[in-house]
Amino acid sequence: MSHTLPPLPYAYDALEPVISKQIMELHHQKHHQTYINNLNAALSAQVGATQSNDVPALISLQQKIKFNGGGHINHSLFWKNLTPPGTPGNDLASAAPSLKEAIVSRWGSEDAFKKAFGAALLGIQGSGWGWLISTSGPKGRLDITTTKDQDPVAADDVPIFGVDMWEHAYYLQYLNNKAGYVEGIWKIINWAEAEKRYTAGVENPVKL
Repeated sequence: MSHTLPPLPYAYDALEPVISKQIMELHHQKHHQTYINNLNAALSAQVGATQSNDVPALISLQQKIKFNGGGHINHSLFWKNLTPPGTPGNDLASAAPSLKEAIVSRWGSEDAFKKAFGAALLGIQGSGWGWLISTSGPKGRLDITTTKDQDPVAADDVPIFGVDMWEHAYYLQYLNNKAGYVEGIWKIINWAEAEKRYTAGVENPVKL
């Protein structure tokens, strides 16, 4: 059994003008697919190394599984936490009342939260992700965190939504204007999906 590329829940051009069709096609069909291909290869090699009791090989495969498995997990979550601009799910107040209340309670206002989250995204050095998480399970304390490269959110925490800050997510369109990408992302956040994750958690996004 192997992992396969999940379909997008919208057309490739549906997130324009925030994210271009060209970026979405490359990001989904090429970058995400490559993580899946490499993950499947590493898992297959792991089976062989386990059967032959090749401990050095098993150890060397762990980083490949972590990096590519994390890339598969993070992107599978990312596609679902975006929605075309102007759709009902993009309105925080109506689509995510419980989450909005928790955000205001934690940061004082929606604007203050967005400012703090944007600062975290722009503070990432190199490649990584920014996340709004619910600590220790659904309806937990909200927090903003970042992960390096393709590291996923810690297993006990719920990723409410994440923003890919690798250059392949924005550079063809925004060039060095990383702040423009960060500002625009709010126009396509799927708050309905975020509300579901906050109240009920996240089902394993990469089941075989």
